[in-house]
Amino acid sequence: MSNSPPNREQKLFALGVVAVLLGAMLLVAPFARNRLEGSEPMVLAYTAAVFTTEMITAALLLSLFAVQRSPAILVLAIAYLYSGFMAVPWALSFPTVVASLGLAEAGQQTTASIAAMRRIGCPLFLLAYAMLRRSGEVPAGRMVPAMIVGSVAAVAVVVAGVTWTILGNQDLLPVFVDEGRRITHVWMYVPIVALALYAVLIVLLGLFGRSVLDLCLLVVICALTIDLVLLSFVSAGLQFSVGWWAGRLYSLAAASVVLIVLLAEAASLSARLARSAAAERRAHEDRMVTLQAFSAAVAHEINQPLASMVTNADAGLRWLARERPDVEEARAALTRIARDGHRAGKVVEGIRTTFSKRDEDRGQLNINQLIRDVLDCYRDECRAAHVVMQTELDPDLPLVSGNRVQIEQIIANLVTNAIDAMRTVTDGERVLRVTSTAMSAGEVVVSVADSGIGLPPAHADRLFQPFFTTKPNGLGVGLTVSRLILEAHGGRLWASDNAPAGAIFHFALPCAARPAPFAEERAR
Repeated sequence: MSNSPPNREQKLFALGVVAVLLGAMLLVAPFARNRLEGSEPMVLAYTAAVFTTEMITAALLLSLFAVQRSPAILVLAIAYLYSGFMAVPWALSFPTVVASLGLAEAGQQTTASIAAMRRIGCPLFLLAYAMLRRSGEVPAGRMVPAMIVGSVAAVAVVVAGVTWTILGNQDLLPVFVDEGRRITHVWMYVPIVALALYAVLIVLLGLFGRSVLDLCLLVVICALTIDLVLLSFVSAGLQFSVGWWAGRLYSLAAASVVLIVLLAEAASLSARLARSAAAERRAHEDRMVTLQAFSAAVAHEINQPLASMVTNADAGLRWLARERPDVEEARAALTRIARDGHRAGKVVEGIRTTFSKRDEDRGQLNINQLIRDVLDCYRDECRAAHVVMQTELDPDLPLVSGNRVQIEQIIANLVTNAIDAMRTVTDGERVLRVTSTAMSAGEVVVSVADSGIGLPPAHADRLFQPFFTTKPNGLGVGLTVSRLILEAHGGRLWASDNAPAGAIFHFALPCAARPAPFAEERAR
C-alpha cells in the first residue's frame, strides 16, 4: 500500500468516507454544546481504544519499515507511537479520572497543555513523512532493528519528558482554560496552527501523493480536521458535550483508518499467498504426474526392444567366440538387432504422435466456449497477479474439429505463460487479451496477447524447441507439446511481438467440415 498507486475505485471510496464524515458533523453541529452528564468515566475507555489502535498501527508500520526500509514509513510509525503514548497522560490528567483513581489532582492547565502538544506534534510528524516519501532506503543489516528499537525508546522518553515538564511547571503553563473549564483565546492558537499544518499536508498528499497510504492519510487528516473544528469552534471547547464527544469519535476513526487498511492488505496478501501456494502445488503435482506417466510409458515401450537387442547381441558374441565362428548365426543376430532398433525407433515415434491417434475422442468444438471455460479457471490467478483480463471473441465463429481436453490444454498453457510473463511488470498495466476470429482460408485463429517482458530476441528461433524455457522453474515442454497437438489436428502455432510491449501467441485450427445435405436429411 505504500508503493501502489490508488485506483479509481479507491479514490471514490475515500471521497465517500470524507463526505460521510462531513455529513455526520453537520448533523451533530446543532447539538454540539449540549452537555452529556455522567459521561466522564468513558474517557478511560476512549483512551484505551485509541492507545490500542495506534499501538497496533505503529507495530504494523514498523514491520513494513523492516521490509521496505523507507525512512518515511519509520517517521509515520513514530507519529502513531507519539499520539498513542501522549493519550495516556492526557486521559489521566482529567480531574474526574484522577479522583476515581485516587491520584493527586494536577493543575487546571495540564490536560489542555498535553492536548496542545499532541495536537501540534502529530501533524509535524506527518509533515516529516510527506517530505521523506522519496528518500532512499536504509541499508539492510543490523541497522534496521536498532532503528526500530531506538525509535520506540526515543518516543517513550520524549513523551515522559514532556509530561514531566508540564506536571513540574504548572505555574508557567499558558492559560488554555478558565475557571469555568471554558477555552480561552490563548487556546485558539493551537487549532489555528494545527489547521494550517493540516492544510499543508492536504496539499502535499493530495497533489503529490502517489500511493494508497497517502490516500488513507488524507482521510485521516480530514477526520482530524473535523475533530478540531468540532472541539474548538462548534462546541466552544465544552468538555463532555455532544460536540466534544463527537470529536473524540472522529479522533478514534482517524486512528483506525490506516489500521483497517493495513489489516485488509495483510489479509489480502495472505489470501493471495495461499492461492499462489495452492496453484504452485497443483502445478508441481501435475508436472510430476505427467513426467511419471511419460517416463513409465517410455520405459514400458522401450524396454522390450532394448532387452531383445541385448539378448541378440550376447548371442551374436557367443557365435563369434566359438572355435569355428558361425558367421551365419552372427549375421542373423545382427539382423535381429537391427530389426529391434527400428522397432524402438517406431516406439519413440509412436509416443511422439500419440496425440494424433485419438481421432475417436475428437468432435466439433465451439472454440469461444472453450476460451471462456479456461479463462473462468484463471480469474482468481489473474486477480492475484493484478492482471486485467480482456476478450474479443467473434460471435459468428465456425466450429472446429478436435479433442476438447487437448485444445483446452493449449489455451491454458498460453494463458499461464502470458500471466507469468507479466508478473515482473511494475511500470505499466498488466493486460491479458484473448481474441478469436475466422479466416477466409477456412481456419479459426485464436490469439493470446500479454503486456509482459516480450519474446527473447536472442532465442526466438528456439522458442518451440523441447526443453527450452525462459522460466526459472519451467520444463520447456509446454509450447512443444502444444505445437505437436496442433500439428496432429492439422493446425499450427506461432508467435509475434505485441505493441508497445509483450508477446502474442497465435494458433490456428481448420474449421469443421459441414455434413452433406443428404446426410442432414438422413439424420432427420
